[in-house]
Amino acid sequence: MDVVASVEAPVTPQRLWSVVADLGTYPRWVGIVHRAEPAGDGSWDVELRGRVGPFARSKRLRMERATADKPGLVVYERRELDGRRHAMWRLQAEVVAQGSGSLLIMTLHYGGSMFGAGVLERLLGEQIESSRQRLLDVLSGTAGA
Repeated sequence: MDVVASVEAPVTPQRLWSVVADLGTYPRWVGIVHRAEPAGDGSWDVELRGRVGPFARSKRLRMERATADKPGLVVYERRELDGRRHAMWRLQAEVVAQGSGSLLIMTLHYGGSMFGAGVLERLLGEQIESSRQRLLDVLSGTAGA
């Protein structure tokens, strides 16, 4: 499953990239990211939480930065160290200069079956809509910590 979303931001590409390249900012603006903390080895421990009706799920991921081309592209991929096979999670954030601001194009690839693809797509769609304004608030400095 691939989900693509975009948002225009009235900030420089460098400013936008600095926020989307730091997974530590995601809990402030992406509702399903409950926690994202550096693991000390260059990776991030990320906890996702989602609720659909009476059902709630939580998922922990170890994410590594696979690409960092400042200020244009950052890619994070799931890379667990437990020797088991895991569903692929790949988050790509592309920042493009646009007029006096920037355009962010985010692509999430998920290769598993959490909730079922249709349910997860609906959950992500709702999260995308609500996260756009929160991202703009973080960029403007008006978001809560």
